[in-house]
This record gives sequence, C-alpha cells and structure tokens, in this order.
Amino acid sequence: MLALMVAGLFAFALFWRWAYHDLPELPESGSALWEVRREPAVTILDAQGRTLTVRGPLYAEAVTLDELPPYVPQAFVAIEDARFYAHEGIDWRAIMRAMLVNLRAGEIEQGGSTLTMQLIKNLVLSPERTIRRKVQEMRLARALEQRLAKDEILELYLNRVYLGEQAYGIEAASRRYFGKPATELTLQEAALLAALPKAPSRLAPTVNLEEAQARAQDVLQAMLDEGYIDSLTYLSAVATPAVPIEGAEIVADPAVFGHVYDAAIAEAESLLGPDATAPDLVVVTTIDADLQRAAHAAVTSGLEGAGAQLDAGQAALIAMDLDGAVRAMVGGTDYLDSQFNRATQALRQPGSAFKPVVFAAALEAGYDPASTFEDEPVDIEGWTPENFGGGYRGRITLEDALKRSINTVAAQLGQALGAQTIVEMARRLGIDRDLAAHPSIALGAEEVTLQELTTAYLVFANDGRAREPFLVSEIRTTRGTVLYRREPRERAPALLREHARAMSTMLQAVVRDGTGQRAQLARHRAAGKTGTSQNSRDAWFIGYTAHLAAGVWVGNDDDTAMANVTGGGLPAMIWNDFMTAAHRDLAPQPLAAPEPRRRSEREEGLAAFYSELSARFEAALEDTEG
Repeated sequence: MLALMVAGLFAFALFWRWAYHDLPELPESGSALWEVRREPAVTILDAQGRTLTVRGPLYAEAVTLDELPPYVPQAFVAIEDARFYAHEGIDWRAIMRAMLVNLRAGEIEQGGSTLTMQLIKNLVLSPERTIRRKVQEMRLARALEQRLAKDEILELYLNRVYLGEQAYGIEAASRRYFGKPATELTLQEAALLAALPKAPSRLAPTVNLEEAQARAQDVLQAMLDEGYIDSLTYLSAVATPAVPIEGAEIVADPAVFGHVYDAAIAEAESLLGPDATAPDLVVVTTIDADLQRAAHAAVTSGLEGAGAQLDAGQAALIAMDLDGAVRAMVGGTDYLDSQFNRATQALRQPGSAFKPVVFAAALEAGYDPASTFEDEPVDIEGWTPENFGGGYRGRITLEDALKRSINTVAAQLGQALGAQTIVEMARRLGIDRDLAAHPSIALGAEEVTLQELTTAYLVFANDGRAREPFLVSEIRTTRGTVLYRREPRERAPALLREHARAMSTMLQAVVRDGTGQRAQLARHRAAGKTGTSQNSRDAWFIGYTAHLAAGVWVGNDDDTAMANVTGGGLPAMIWNDFMTAAHRDLAPQPLAAPEPRRRSEREEGLAAFYSELSARFEAALEDTEG
C-alpha cells in the first residue's frame, strides 16, 4: 500500500512537472488581458469617423455587451458554450460528451472547450493541440473565472475572437463583412459571425458562403434550443440568411488613400514619441474621404486627358481648410506604383508661384499695389531674367505685374528688398526650410514642397494670421483612452491685416483676368497664382477661396521637361476640377478685401474744403435756375 501511495505521488509529481513546468503567467488584472498577444495595429479614420484602413490585423474599437443587441452574445454562447453561465471555466459534461462523440467517430469532431478556455488558448497559450496544452488551458480557465465576472469574460472574448479575413473581434468582423458597426447587426448576421470561430479561415463568408450559411443555421437551431429565440423567429431567420455586402471591406482603396495612411502614421509617431508603439491605435485624421476621392479623380483625369499629350507623368494635390487642417492629399497618381509623396516630400522649383512671398515683403517695405516699375531688360550682377514669352510692357503697377507674372518686376523687387528679406518672409509665412539668399529666389528658383507653399498662401486667406498644417486631430486606443487631442493653436501673425488683404486682392486679379483664368469657379470668388519652372519642368497652381486652400503640382519624377505646360494650364484645370467638386454644396462667401485707407489730416481738410465748395456751387446753381 505504501509503495502504491509513493508511486502515485511520484506519478502525480511527474504529471505536475510535465503539465505545468512552462505554464504562462496569467495577467494580474482583467484590463491587462485586452493588450495580451496583440500585434500592433493602427486604425485610420477620416474626419467623419469613417474607417479608411487598418494597418496590421483588423482590430476595431471595443464594444460592450450593453451596446450590442442581446442576440449577438447569445448566438456565440448558444453554439460555442451553452452552459457558459453554469460552469466555472471547465464544462466537464461537455468534455465527456465530446469524448464519446470522438470515440464513436474515430477522430476528433468535438473539443469540449468553453468560451473561457478558448479565450485562454487565444491570449495566453501557444496554438499547439496537445494533451498538455489542454490541461494547462483548463487550469488557467479556472483561474480566470476566479478573477473576472462572466460578462467580463464574454465581452473580452467577443472583442478578441478571430473571425476570418484578418478581422479580430465582433466590431472588426461586422465592418469587414457587412459594412456597419456591430451594434446594428441583425439576428441572421449575428448567427453568421457566430458560425466562424469553429474554422474562421475556411468558413469566412467571403470564401465559402454556402458552408458559412449552413453553419449559421446550426447557430440559429442552438439559439432555438436554448430558448433565446422562438420558432417563428427561427423560421424567418433561416428563410433569409445573411449575405456579406460586396465591397464592405474595412479598408479604402490604397491607390487613392495610401499616401494619406503613411503621412498620418508618420505624424502620429511624431506626436506620440515612444507611445507610438502602443497596440491598437486609432488615428483620427482631418481627411474628408469624399474630398480625397474627388482630388484623386481630378489628378488622374487631368493626367490621363491633357497630360498624356503634354508629357506630364505625375501630379500632386493638397487641400486644407483655412485653419490648416488637411482635407485631401494626393501624393501621386497611384500609391501602389510609388509610395513617394510628392505633396509633402518632393522638393521642386515653384517658379512664379513663389512671387506672392516677394510681393508680400514689398508691401511690408512700403510699396503698394499701385506702385509702378519699368518692365524692361534688367541686369543684376550678370543675371538677366526675361519674361515668359519675351517682350516688355514699359511702366506697370505691382498689381498688373503679379497678375501677368512679369519676371523683370519681381527681379527688381528682389534687388530692392534684398534676398535675405525674402528668405525671412518665406519663413514667417510657413516655409521653414533653409532657402539660399540669392537674386533668383525672387523668381522661385529655390526648391520647396507643395504643402509648404500652400501653407504660405493660407496667411493671405487668413488676414495675415499664420496656420500650421496638420493631418491628425486625435489619437486614442481602441478602448477609448485618448493619447493625443489637438487643441486650437495659432502661430504668431505673419503679416499685417492690410498687407494680407492687399495680397488677396491682387491674387484675385490673377484668377479674374490674369494668368490663372482657367482656375475661375462658377459661384465662388478665388485667389491664386500660377508658377512654371525653367523649361516647364514644374508647373504649379496655388489658390484659395473663403472655404478652402489647395495647391497642385504637375511634372515628371525624373525632372524631364513637359511640352510647354504652364501653371495656368493643366495645374489650374486640375485645381478647378477639384475645387468645383469640393464647393458643390458650399454657400458662396466673399474673400476679404482691403479696408479703406485712413486719410491724413491734410487729406481730410482737402476733402472737407471740396465738399463745402461743391455744396456752395449746388446752392448757387439752384439760385440761378430759380
């Protein structure tokens, strides 16, 4: 007897060591289980909260049992663990039943795992199917049941269960297959999702709809057996099985949105620093998905149409609200072909699109739109700039010089102001990179990005107040913890309001009857400027309305010349196509105009004198007529 007891203890010790020697630690708190074994994933939302993509596994924001229709958790319980609320993590009755079924079948047909055991297997243990792992699974399931309430376990399960097509959790799967949140699932849709844990890859309704629907009917039968639904509801649900919505993928077209994804993730990493590695981030962007599609359509149609005959191979577009929020960003024609973002990364010569920076510095130095210069040949230290198309106009105002994009006047202004003054103005307007202070900077010879130059024009649209462009408005975890939320902010004023309004008036003239006429909008007043670099290697149009600012660049990645493309041609047409779509439902609003100049005391006195003289003349005329 003693020998048997010793042998039994020895066998038990061996079993203990064999089964539990590498038993993982169970997290101390239930909240920690939400983060266990989760590959980092980032969900990108647009400004309206619409999911654009998920980088990594498809996780969505967690949903609670209270938010779900009752039949959603009931469907999973009925088919996966009918006695979930009765056992303590291990359902011995189900295990014995599974053993009998498997013995009769001669193969494993049932596993007897509870929802708690499945959760442990998915979150804590390795996926290997051995007796030792099953024993560990049972022990940890008991431990988990002692730490968490049943509803907490079920909620965790529903948010972490794998449901095929890279979708983890009920919310991600609902959006993936049905294009809507889990809170709006129908009974049939809930049954189809509850059918998937048995074999999520094989039963995914996008892969094997017929078998998935057959399994969903088993789910409905189990719900009927457990009393969750009545016979009439069962028959109605079986008669109208759920079907996934075609095109309900959780991701938007990467060819259209890919550059936005990269830019948003890069900005989020910059904002969060070390916290950027936290799993399951939700990044809320300022992008309007509808405007993004309109922007991409304008770029691609422009290049496929006129651009095809003009040797124009690439284009970029960026659009911002007047507060700096980026509403659309097209970094190239197709992200799948090239991930290089030409809106934020490409350094190109802006040509005359840079002239507003020069003219703003001139206004600040005491010139005004009516100041005159001679449009004539100039020689600045051996540099002899010429006008586009040749020819000279003689005496001309600054307003006309900007409207007609006269190079000789801009060069003279640059010489009078000094190149360093222009560099400093560019920096104040938002072009933060180092620009070389040489005479040709006045004609846009220094390279900038499309985003930088468009940001500079925001100053003119905002009465001289500078704005900082931004793409990310909020970052949180899928459980709702806010890691970052953008607060309203302003840079220091870059220009006096009177100078900004004068610039805005001159830029409106460019669109009204100058080089930018192709950018005119039917119902909205627009201001902007064209730009073309040497030999048509780059062509630009930057402009704004009272609602939106946008910039367009057209060129070739290898810097080869286009066939006489100018900023007033293809870029202005692309800008017009996009802005027309963007303003379709917006009410027209006037752009800011210069305030009337205050008259001096001498001018006030003269005005009063002439007013009195006019009144006396009118009185004398009345006497004569009488």
